[in-house]
Amino acid sequence: MANPVPPRDRTDQPWRSEGAPPPSPARRKMPGGWGGLVLAALLVYIVANIVLSYVNRGDEPTISYTEFSRQVTAGNVTKIYSKGDAIQGELRNKQPLPNGDKGDYTKFVTQRPAFADDELWNSLTQKGVTVTAEPVVQERSFLANLLISLAPMVLLVLLWVFIARRMSAGLGGAGGMLGRKAPPKPVELEAGKRTTFEDVAGIDEVEGELNDVVDFLKNPDAYRAMGAKMPRGVLLAGPPGTGKTLLARAVAGEAGVPFFSASASEFIEMIVGVGASRVRELFAEARKVAPAIIFIDEIDTIGRARGAGAGVGGHDEREQTLNQILTEMDGFTGSEGVIVLAATNRADVLDPALTRPGRFDRVVHVHSPDLNGREAILRIHTREIPLAKGVDLGQVARTTPGMTGAELANLANEAALLAVKRRQREVTQSDLSDALEKVQLGAERPLVMPLEERRRTAYHESGHALLGMLQPGADPVRKVTIVPRGRALGVTLSTPERDKYAYTEEYLRGRIIGALGGMAAEHVVFGVITTGAESDLEQVTSIARGMVGRWGMSERVGRLTAIPGDAQQAYGLSAAPGTLDTVDAEMRRIVDECYESACRQLREHRDRLDALAEALLARETLEEADAYRVAGIPRLAKEE
Repeated sequence: MANPVPPRDRTDQPWRSEGAPPPSPARRKMPGGWGGLVLAALLVYIVANIVLSYVNRGDEPTISYTEFSRQVTAGNVTKIYSKGDAIQGELRNKQPLPNGDKGDYTKFVTQRPAFADDELWNSLTQKGVTVTAEPVVQERSFLANLLISLAPMVLLVLLWVFIARRMSAGLGGAGGMLGRKAPPKPVELEAGKRTTFEDVAGIDEVEGELNDVVDFLKNPDAYRAMGAKMPRGVLLAGPPGTGKTLLARAVAGEAGVPFFSASASEFIEMIVGVGASRVRELFAEARKVAPAIIFIDEIDTIGRARGAGAGVGGHDEREQTLNQILTEMDGFTGSEGVIVLAATNRADVLDPALTRPGRFDRVVHVHSPDLNGREAILRIHTREIPLAKGVDLGQVARTTPGMTGAELANLANEAALLAVKRRQREVTQSDLSDALEKVQLGAERPLVMPLEERRRTAYHESGHALLGMLQPGADPVRKVTIVPRGRALGVTLSTPERDKYAYTEEYLRGRIIGALGGMAAEHVVFGVITTGAESDLEQVTSIARGMVGRWGMSERVGRLTAIPGDAQQAYGLSAAPGTLDTVDAEMRRIVDECYESACRQLREHRDRLDALAEALLARETLEEADAYRVAGIPRLAKEE
């Protein structure tokens, strides 16, 4: 089973690494120098003291001595404190602020004139005013003022150190431009945890191609002695889920060399130049621990043909990143021992400079596994799943043609989840079968249909199944059900006995007839056509278009490709309008002939159609053997 992806050491580091020795710690340099830090701290200290000098004055108003005498005479003063001619005091009751200011005051400050000749002490004694020995208005101590003034400076120092560390660690974007990046610390996985070819199955021919890379990394001297050079880049091309990333990790694990993994999209940043900088850093780190492998996933993100997006604004950052990768790969020598592996689902859109000899000069196509490969993959993904006795993984492999390794892994996991829900201790064949139905057909829907709707659905699915049984060379019918799944009200599942790589015109016509069986059954039995045939018609249109426009199965169109094979391209860009009209006419002719054949066969075998429909209404689901038995068609006749 595949190992977990190793974590990154830094959040801005766009790659992961495994099997690489940790680098020696780099000495970090304070950006701007310590002198700048001291100067800034001094500036903050001065500003803080100026601010505090205003804060420490307090909010106590200064009143006139005349007002103070009036309040003493009125008996509104409770206590005072005098130092020289300065007097601080506190009132019993609040008084409005003098000079017309808004608000009230209780504590106050005043100044006794030197020429005053009043009897202040006698007045204070008579009114019971307390003359305190401590100031009425308490001011902060020197230590408190010092701590408060130092607080901003301490915060500044902490902020300065934080920014310095982020910049030294190689912060992407602006941080990367302001400071020098420190080398990342690769992750060292535990011994025995690396992926090898034992964890890969179903693609033996690809392993053979990559064994050359493994042998070169293990014995570079033998190749140098012979004057041979390994490909500087190996491009793994294939559909999603076929195991391209797993293969790259297995190559590194088999050779026992460090493995740097990154997704191409992680190099792209809004600030131009950051992606190219990260590419330089990645290749520099790989050279330090050579021999090593660099793996770039989804390289078509940055490796698309340059200039293709110029009309829509383009993206200079993407092109600069691609240019840097081209430069780094072209600068390799055979003795460096750094090999670049890349994966893509769209090898056709890559820049020609990327796939030329000297860069990605070896392209390895990774296809979906065959029958034996699927069985081997299932065995790998069920190693940690307890299987019941009698579970036949070969049977599961035979019913999963075209499924990739990722889909088979998901199938095994879904079966294990079903076993847990059913409170079982082992995964049974039934769990695997139900999981396959859920993966291929969708989850069951608790939909209550009217009887007439169920009857029409039963005849629809019976039409599919019966025509699939009657067509010579057609795929065997594995299951028929009128239980709603996903978007469908019913499903007829047909899979081949063995993998097929080329299809005859007769087989494709049989596929069209089988797909039209549902609509034909509704037409023959009820005389109506419903929307339930939407997905069937999509399948019919796709097959007929390929027969006429791509595979030369029409005499009128001839032996040429009139329609692009890439579904992403617009229909009809590669042929003249007259040719496209001919293609359309031929598609209609083939589909009409197949529909007439479907209706004719259903009328001729109406008793079998009725028997299948009645069985479905009674049981909702018919397995392969039951379906053939109810229809009265021998199953052995299909194994031709």
